[in-house]
Amino acid sequence: MAIGAVSLASTLVMGVLLVVVGSLLSRTVTWRSYTPGGGFVVGDRRERDHREKPTGIARWLTTVDHKDIGLMYGVFAVLSFAWGGVAVTLMRTELVTPPADLLDPALYNALLTSHGITMLFLFGTPILAAFSNYMIPLLIGADDMAFPRINAIAFWLLPPGALLIWGGLLLAPLNVGIEGAQTAWTIYTPLSVEQSNPGVDLMLLGLHLTGVSATMGAINFVATIFVERDDEVNWANLDIFSWTVLVQSVQIIFAFPLLGSALVMLLLDRNFGTTFFAVDGGSPILWQHLFWFFGHPEVYILVLPPMGLISYIIPRFSGRKLFGFKFVVYSTLALGVLSFGVWAHHMFSTGIDPRIRASFMAVSIAIAVPSAVKTFNWITTMWNGSLRLRAPMLFCIGFIANFVVGGITGVFEAAVPVDLVLHDTYHVVAHFHYVIMGGIAFAVFAGVYYWFPLVTGRWYQRTLAKWHFWLTMVGTNVTFFPMIMLGYGGMPRRYASYELSVGPVAYFTDLHQLATLGVYLLVAGQLIFLWNVVTSWLEGVEIESGDPWDLAEQGLLTREWRWLDRRREPALADGGSEDGSADE
Repeated sequence: MAIGAVSLASTLVMGVLLVVVGSLLSRTVTWRSYTPGGGFVVGDRRERDHREKPTGIARWLTTVDHKDIGLMYGVFAVLSFAWGGVAVTLMRTELVTPPADLLDPALYNALLTSHGITMLFLFGTPILAAFSNYMIPLLIGADDMAFPRINAIAFWLLPPGALLIWGGLLLAPLNVGIEGAQTAWTIYTPLSVEQSNPGVDLMLLGLHLTGVSATMGAINFVATIFVERDDEVNWANLDIFSWTVLVQSVQIIFAFPLLGSALVMLLLDRNFGTTFFAVDGGSPILWQHLFWFFGHPEVYILVLPPMGLISYIIPRFSGRKLFGFKFVVYSTLALGVLSFGVWAHHMFSTGIDPRIRASFMAVSIAIAVPSAVKTFNWITTMWNGSLRLRAPMLFCIGFIANFVVGGITGVFEAAVPVDLVLHDTYHVVAHFHYVIMGGIAFAVFAGVYYWFPLVTGRWYQRTLAKWHFWLTMVGTNVTFFPMIMLGYGGMPRRYASYELSVGPVAYFTDLHQLATLGVYLLVAGQLIFLWNVVTSWLEGVEIESGDPWDLAEQGLLTREWRWLDRRREPALADGGSEDGSADE
C-alpha cells in the first residue's frame, strides 16, 4: 500500500506541476511567437509560410494539419467501433441460449476483454479527439493546434497500440502460443498476473501506448485553449464544447499517468517476479484502488465532451441561447473535480472500512447534482423554443432520455446496501451502457450530422439519418433495459453460459433473447449510418452557403461556420454566383 500511496502522490504532484507550468506559459507574451512549421509574426497575428500539401497517401502519412488529423482519428475510431461491435454481436448471439454452444468460453472471455478495452480506449477517446482536433482551433480562432507535430505523433501511437491490444486474438489462429487476453477490461489481479498467456502482456503494452497518446493530446489541447485563442475569445465567451474539452484534458493529465504506473507494476509482477499486487505483497486490492482512481474519472473523460456537444447543438435547433451557460460551465468544472473522489464505489463489496464506504457513497450520490444541473438546463433551453427536429436534434433528445436512465440507475448503485445486491450483475452493465452507448454515442452522432456540411460541403441523406436515429434509439433500449431486469433477477455479468445459474433460467433466457434482438437493431442502424456517411460524402447534394443550418437568422452563427463561409469565397469565380452559374 505504501508503494501505491507514493505512486498516487507522485501523480498528483506531476499534475499540479503541469497546471503551474501551463499557467506560467499562458502569461508569457513571447509564447505566441512560436510558429509550428516555420513562419513569422506580424504584430499579434501570425503569417505562416505554408507549403502546398502532398497528395495521395503521402499527405495522410505526413500531415500535421489539425483537420486532417481529426479525420484520421475519426476513421480509426469507426474501425475500432466496428471491431468492438462484431465482438459484442458474437457474444450476444452466444447468450441467446443458456449453454455455451456457439463460442468456446475462452474465446467468449477474450472477445469480452477486447470489446470493453476497444470501446473505451480505441473508440471513445479517439472519436472525441476527432471532434476536438477538427473543431477546437476553428471555434477559438486558432490557426492550428499549439503543437502540430506532437498532435500527429499522438495519433500515430494509436494504430500500433490497437494492434498490440488485439494482438492475442489476431495471433491465436496461428497457434504460436499467444491467445486473446481473458482478463475483462478491468484487468483485475490476481487473475491478470496468473495468466501465462503473452497476449495479456501485448494488451498491457498497447494500453500503455494509448495512454501516452491520450496524455500528449491532452497537454496539446490545454496549451491550445490557453494560448492560441483569438484576441476576441476570452474565458467569458469561450464556447461550451471547448470548456468541456479543457476540463477533460486536465482530467487525462491527472488520471492516465497513474494508469501507466499501474500497468508498469503489473507487467513487472507478470514478468520479473515483483509482488506489487500479490496477496503477500501490495495485495490485489491495491490494483483496484489504482485502477479505479483512473477508471472512474475515465467515465467523465468520455462523457464531458459529449455533454459539451449536446450543450452546443441543442440551442441551434431550439432557436435560443443555452439556458444558464455559466451554470453549465460550473457543473462541468464540478464534475471534473468530483470524478476523482468516487473511485471506491466500485469496491463496496471488497470489505473496505464501512466508514470509508459511507463517505464514498455520499460523494457518489452528490456527483449526480452537476449532471442534473446540465440536464435541467438542456430541457429548459428547449422549453418553448422553436424546435427543429433534424437528425442532430433527434440524437440530442435521445441522449437526454438515455442519460436520465443511466444516471438514475447509477444513483441506485451508489447506495451501499443496493450496490451489495446488484454488484457484478447485469444491472451494472445496463447502467454503464446507457451512459456509454445511449449517451456518448448519441452525442457523437449528433455532432457528425451537425458538422457534416462543414467538413464535406455536402448534405447527408435526411431520411436515412432518421432511420439511423430510430433504429439506434429503439435498439439501445431493447438491448439494455432487459439487462436492468436481468440484474434484479441476479444474473451475473461476464458469463458465457447460464444453464447452471441459480435462478429462473427461462426468465434469463427470455431477457437475453430480447437484448440480443436489440443488438441486431443497433447493427442495422450503424450500417445505415455508415452507408449514409460514405455515399453522402461522395455524392451528396452540395450546400448552397456557409450557413447551411440558417443560424444567422437566430443570431446563433458561430465561428466555425464563418470560417466555412470564408473558405468558400475563393471558389466563387469573378462574376459568378453561389450556385455556380454566371451572372447575365
